[in-house]
Amino acid sequence: MAVDYAVIVVYLAGMLAMGWWGMRRAKSKSEFLVAGRRLGPWMYSGTMAAIVLGGASTIGGVGLGYQYGLSGAWMVFTIGLGLLALSVFFSARIARLKVYTVSEMLDLRYGGRAGLISGIVMWAYTLMLAVTSTIAYATIFDVLFDMNRTVAIILGGTIVVAYSTLGGMWSITLTDMVQFVVKTIGVLLLLLPIAVIKAGGFSEMKAKLPTEYFDPLGIGGETIFTYVLIYTFGMLIGQDIWQRVFTARSDRVARLGGTVAGTYCLVYAVAGAVIGTAAKVMYPKLPTADAAFATIVKDELPVGVRGLVLAAALAAVMSTSSGALIACATVANNDIWSRFKGVVTRGGDAEHEEEHDEVKGNRAFILIMGIAVILIAIALNNVVEALTVAYNLLVGGLLVPILGGLLWRRGTAAGALAAVAVGGLAVIGLMAGYGILANEPVYYGLLASLAVYVIVSLATKPTDAAVLAAWRERLAGRGGEPEPAERVEEAVAG
Repeated sequence: MAVDYAVIVVYLAGMLAMGWWGMRRAKSKSEFLVAGRRLGPWMYSGTMAAIVLGGASTIGGVGLGYQYGLSGAWMVFTIGLGLLALSVFFSARIARLKVYTVSEMLDLRYGGRAGLISGIVMWAYTLMLAVTSTIAYATIFDVLFDMNRTVAIILGGTIVVAYSTLGGMWSITLTDMVQFVVKTIGVLLLLLPIAVIKAGGFSEMKAKLPTEYFDPLGIGGETIFTYVLIYTFGMLIGQDIWQRVFTARSDRVARLGGTVAGTYCLVYAVAGAVIGTAAKVMYPKLPTADAAFATIVKDELPVGVRGLVLAAALAAVMSTSSGALIACATVANNDIWSRFKGVVTRGGDAEHEEEHDEVKGNRAFILIMGIAVILIAIALNNVVEALTVAYNLLVGGLLVPILGGLLWRRGTAAGALAAVAVGGLAVIGLMAGYGILANEPVYYGLLASLAVYVIVSLATKPTDAAVLAAWRERLAGRGGEPEPAERVEEAVAG
């Protein structure tokens, strides 16, 4: 295992070096949070694919293939479909807004009164997404070093927090590009063909497994529909995804680069399912489906290749973890703390206050949120439940007001606030009643959010014409950086 250890150590050292290099470039808020909005198509495609294909897509995708066969690809496939839909239909408009968070978009669209509550929901989602990604380090380091779970979480989490804190989005972009290349080589070019060959080829796999393993819909229509609701729609509205859209150099880069990344996700989905199916042939009685990835890597790959494939799994986890972490910190600082601070200091002599060092402040929030994520990850055991809660809150609470704001001019701030509150509370209540892993909470929560949004919007005064005019200017790419939320509110009130 010495060669495999060396591959991993070199990889981890490289991640820290990228963080140090990124720190030298992140000199402004725009550079730190959205890489200066300067990414071209190659870097944009690679980083977007890296963030959406995390540990759940890699380890979990192989596990679903082990359990259901080729239809196990549907979870990751719906992620790819969501990214394609975002890129083709919405990314150009999102990129032209020149904002930093989803809540800032809602403020622009609805007149400065929808951001705080949506920020809290988005913060809870990104926090749990970062936690679930961090927990996955335990699985990988256990295979590598037979390491204690807590130590593994601390080690992996500390490296991600370190390079994210140092260079912000520049560091994360650089590390994600490396991680994208490592994942492509490790999973698609090495593990996939080796797994199929070791299983005896497709003819042998078909001979040894039940026919339902090769049924594209074998996982079940209701499960596929739920994946579409949670993951496809989740891709449309998540802060972690939008923050990558904000890094695009132009709306054309956002559209074309995202389309390439979404297509890559579809290929990755099928590859994971095939690897899992091959593992079922070789190891028909594993204790859990999620053990398939680690088992096939540990037992079937040659020295050196094994280290590279494990580095690919580590890359998948790190890319999602770092993206969720910077999203969580950005929302906490820009959408929650800055608003609270604005309320506290409003009316004082703001002109004589020292200028806030925004890079330093955002860096501090990444560090604080990173420590919180590591501690929660240590205390939490059930990854699937945590991830389900996160996506149910996101889709149930925020999908309708966000897409409604983009697509329906008659939507109002009152309707948006009601949709967030009712949808979020409905999801929480239904999860308590039906169970966290049930499908009903997101179904009924989303319907409740939609009904309330339409009814309240039609029953209240239309959004101010000046707000809509400013919104259209921003969508057309003719606006600058947005005003702080409190100034938007004062302008509307005045």
